[in-house]
Amino acid sequence: MNPGHRANTTAVLNTPTSMSKESVRDISNGLNQLLADCFALYIKTKNFHWHMSGPHFRDYHLMLDEHADAILSTTDDIAERVRRIGAITIHSVGQIAQLQRIADNDVDFVAPTTMLSELRDDNEQLVAEMRVTHDLCEKAKDVASASLIENWIDQAEKRIWFLFEASRTA
Repeated sequence: MNPGHRANTTAVLNTPTSMSKESVRDISNGLNQLLADCFALYIKTKNFHWHMSGPHFRDYHLMLDEHADAILSTTDDIAERVRRIGAITIHSVGQIAQLQRIADNDVDFVAPTTMLSELRDDNEQLVAEMRVTHDLCEKAKDVASASLIENWIDQAEKRIWFLFEASRTA
C-alpha cells in the first residue's frame, strides 16, 4: 500500500457521553458548521487586515488582527467540544469550503468602510447560526456546549459592536 494512501475505514469512537447518538450527530453537525464558519471568517478578517488602507489604517489594522486572533482561538474550542461528545470534526480546507456559510471575498480592492460593514454582517450571521446550534444543545440538555456557545456569542457581539462603532461617521 502507498504510504500516503489511507485505507477507507470508519472511525469507531467510544467516547463516553450521556447524550443519544442522534443528539451527538445533530450537535456535532451544528458545531462543525460553526467551525467552518469561524475558519472562513478568520481568513476573511485576516484578508481585510492585510489589505486595509486609508487614514485609519493603523487602528483598523490592529482591530482586525485582534478580531482574527479571537476567532481563531474559538476554532480549537469548537473542534475539541465535537471530539469530547464523541464525534469527528472537519479534516481539511475542502470540508471547510463545503460547510461554510460565511461568504468569501476575493475582490482585489475593498474600501475600508465596506470591509468593516461586511465583517459586521458576517459576525451577525455567525451569531444567528450559533443561536440555532445553541437551541439544538438546549433540546439535548447539552449544557456544556450551550455554555460555550453563549461565550462565543458574547465575543462575536463584541466584535459586531466594535465594527459598528468604527464604521460610524458621526
